[in-house]
Amino acid sequence: MSGIDGNSGIADFDALRRALAKNAERPEGPARNARAEELLVAAERLGVPLAVIEALGHQLKVYNYSSEKDKMFVPFARLLRMWDERPEDFDEYETHALHWVFKWMSSGMLDQPHIPLASIEKWLGEMEHRYRLAGHSERAVRGAEFTVAAHLGDLARAERAYDAWLAADRDTMADCHACELHEQGWWRAEQGRDAEALDLWRPVLEGEFSCAHEPHSVLATSLVPLLRLGRADEARANHLRGVRLVRSMESMRSAYADHVEFCALSGNEARGLELLAERPAYFTDTGHPRSALDFHCVVALLMDRLVELGLGERQVPGPPGRSWTALDLAGHARGQALELAARFDARNGTSHVSERARARMARVPLARRLPLGLRATRPAAPGPVAPARDAGAAGAGGQDLAALLAEARRLSDTLRPNAVEAWAAVGRYVRDAGDDGDGDGGDGELSARDRAEVVDHEAMGLGPEGVELFERAAELYAEAGDPGEALAARARGAYVRALGGEVEEATAAVTVLYDRVLALYAEDGTGLRQTASVLIARARTLMRRVQAAAEHSAAAADGTDGGQDAALDDGLGRALADAGAAVRELLALVDGRAGGEVRLLARAAEARAMLADLAAHAGDLEAAAELFARAAEAFEAAGLPWYAVEYEARLASLAHHLGDTAEAERALRAALDHGGAQLEPVGRAQLHLQLAEVLGGRTAFAEAAEHALEAAHWADEAGEGRTLGAWARHQLGGFLLRQERWAEAAEVLESALPDLSADTHGDGAVVQTLWWLGDCLSELGEHHAAAERRLQAAEIARHWPEQHDHATLAHLAAESLGQAGLAEDADRAYTRAGELWRELGNVHGLVRALRARAWLALRAEPAEHAVNAADAAGELMSRAVDACATALEGVGGDERARDRLVAELGHTQRQFGDLLARSATEDADDDSINDALEAALCHVTEAVAVFASLGADALHSRTGAELAAGWLAADLSRPAEAAARARAVLAAYADAPQDDGTARERRAEAEQMMQVVAESGGE
Repeated sequence: MSGIDGNSGIADFDALRRALAKNAERPEGPARNARAEELLVAAERLGVPLAVIEALGHQLKVYNYSSEKDKMFVPFARLLRMWDERPEDFDEYETHALHWVFKWMSSGMLDQPHIPLASIEKWLGEMEHRYRLAGHSERAVRGAEFTVAAHLGDLARAERAYDAWLAADRDTMADCHACELHEQGWWRAEQGRDAEALDLWRPVLEGEFSCAHEPHSVLATSLVPLLRLGRADEARANHLRGVRLVRSMESMRSAYADHVEFCALSGNEARGLELLAERPAYFTDTGHPRSALDFHCVVALLMDRLVELGLGERQVPGPPGRSWTALDLAGHARGQALELAARFDARNGTSHVSERARARMARVPLARRLPLGLRATRPAAPGPVAPARDAGAAGAGGQDLAALLAEARRLSDTLRPNAVEAWAAVGRYVRDAGDDGDGDGGDGELSARDRAEVVDHEAMGLGPEGVELFERAAELYAEAGDPGEALAARARGAYVRALGGEVEEATAAVTVLYDRVLALYAEDGTGLRQTASVLIARARTLMRRVQAAAEHSAAAADGTDGGQDAALDDGLGRALADAGAAVRELLALVDGRAGGEVRLLARAAEARAMLADLAAHAGDLEAAAELFARAAEAFEAAGLPWYAVEYEARLASLAHHLGDTAEAERALRAALDHGGAQLEPVGRAQLHLQLAEVLGGRTAFAEAAEHALEAAHWADEAGEGRTLGAWARHQLGGFLLRQERWAEAAEVLESALPDLSADTHGDGAVVQTLWWLGDCLSELGEHHAAAERRLQAAEIARHWPEQHDHATLAHLAAESLGQAGLAEDADRAYTRAGELWRELGNVHGLVRALRARAWLALRAEPAEHAVNAADAAGELMSRAVDACATALEGVGGDERARDRLVAELGHTQRQFGDLLARSATEDADDDSINDALEAALCHVTEAVAVFASLGADALHSRTGAELAAGWLAADLSRPAEAAARARAVLAAYADAPQDDGTARERRAEAEQMMQVVAESGGE
């Protein structure tokens, strides 16, 4: 092949340049560096000085953007010598490049502790001299001086250089805006002026300025300042965006270290370990000591955090060749960091670098736990060992028995959440003191009533396992002279039997207790509180019977005869009637008679919640929602908001089902607010997720993302990361995507994928996650990865009965394959998508697939086959035109469908013209070019007519085609026709509003066309 020989692979300068450009596109690392070295050898064989200069410049650049930065001094020294000897060998670009990399040499020397400080200072002078000779501003020189002074800790000199740097004029040697702002913000953050730093970084973070390594570095450097300012949401976002940018860039070890540090300071230690595991070479790369120092400092910081959490013996990723515990790696990393810092300080003659390193390793967490939405969970520390206690020692917090009893009774009388634990503390105290609480021994400090309450609350804590203890509590209550409370304890025992599945037995038992307590109450033998306790236990038990009957009826609904259906419905009806009567009797007993007593207020509130449940079972959802709302309000009024949470959650579900999303949202917010610290992690996760879905339904995506993030965090805390947590991450990724936060969404969706499964979450969720991820990757320019995800989703959707999603995903995958440069794969994917669109009767999809294939065909063939490529592309575009025309013949009277097809035909004719115009290559003969342009003009003219038939709705499309036709006419030396088309566009927008951006652009282009025609003498 031309340009290639058998030894070096490079036979001429053009081939060398192509090879240099290809190598520049490869990922950073040793392979790219090695290829650069080979290309330098090939350049030297050509005997062309400029070829050697370009190969040296390329080698210097790839060294600079790699872990082998220490190698870049040799090619630069050679370039500088060549410049001094024969500057005429350098073209304009290489002259600029040589002076540009002076700055790299300055910082590069600073980063190598073996290079003497005197040499660095001398180099600064050399740089200033050469820049002056070349006529450049001193801005870059003063910037380099600032970097040296800041590294040395010479604050006065650094400030002088900083001011001079900013005061000097920007010229072609100045660093790009993004890099300059990064350095300026870093200096402000070093001085503790975090808010100023972030103001400086804002244009970079918002995408106004960027370069090959920005916003990568700014995203990383901003993390700790954001944490210090309490701007946790921004820190999270910058971490997710930034890690994705630097993950594959070998030269960005310092930025990567910033992300590890962020994890150590935000309670995301496990995430930090994952990052270390991804880049093992960072432990051992020696070509850039300064970034090695940064990396080892944050490794030591992270390992110290693990040790503080009690995880010093945990296995962690570390330097290859051995296994590491957190404790081992902490010592190793600290030793490496301090040894490197000492080398810099020895060179600099200061202690500044070591002081900064020690300060960084000693940083304390800035956030206890900052959820990231990713699947990494916090490492679990070993459980605390309970200290031994002396018999008779004071209770919790040094309290004596009387104080413990008083606290337990206060909590239970007011239904506080920790009442059961408080009574357990009483029991432990007594057991430690030698009294087992049953009256058979010990110090006798507990009365029978005290012992009854201890046993009663122990039973409550056991649930269905506490039946026998409830009976023992009843005996103790009776011994204490409280027969009503004894009946209440037995009623509680009956209810827990129902919870254990013994519904009929429990119903029979509680009915007897109900009769007895009513008789006792009528004789003034017990109080309202005890009677209400028995009645609520009876009502709860009968509610369990309703639930059992409803479950039985639902399970038997399929495959039964009508008579059995009727019997089941009758059984449910009786259960509903019995429970309803019991609940209303309870409500009649306590409603309005509580007198401020919390227990009785709670009974009345729960009774209303039971009535709501019964209404829901009966199918009266509106009444159920109203009653749940009243029950929640009653609990809140009683000072028991945490009891309202369950019913507010039920209300939210009913309201959502009834289409009242505003009420659903209100109820969920109230549930989260009322639950407070009492909510279990899994309950908190469910509420946040429900609220996220409601908010997402009304397009409040930013707040929905916040709640989905919380849901993912609490699901992880509850040990439900692979189930509920994966679903929350799936939702979070979708909400981030809808805000066009592509990098954050991609990180979250990739984190969700391993845990999402068709069995647990449904294959629709898996497909949607892959689809969203493909969209994110496409927006991020990661087209090959986007194609992979879209193809994965298409493969799952291939088996679905409805094939629209399959076709769409195949089409999207084809787009990604084409953008990734995989033309043959893209053509196959478009062909498959076209077949699916045809089977679905979707003409628009078919036409767009054919048009895409036409463009691929034109671009895919080698230049020597351009004629064949144009023919193949034209044939595909003709098929697209025919498909539109055929569909229009059969569209019938559906005007909307006809207009859509007409517009599709117009776009196809327009693209056909553009394709033919581009097929006219510059090296073709004049007749061939004119023929191609004539054919192109015919199709674009047809597009103008098609769009004109659609009237005002297609105005912009028509004028776009009109202008394209005008330029083609001008190229064909028909100035009058070109001018006429320009005037037609100006007339079309004569009355267009001033804020119509498209109209302004089209008028400007039309006026430009008129000017070109006039200058050519045509009009």
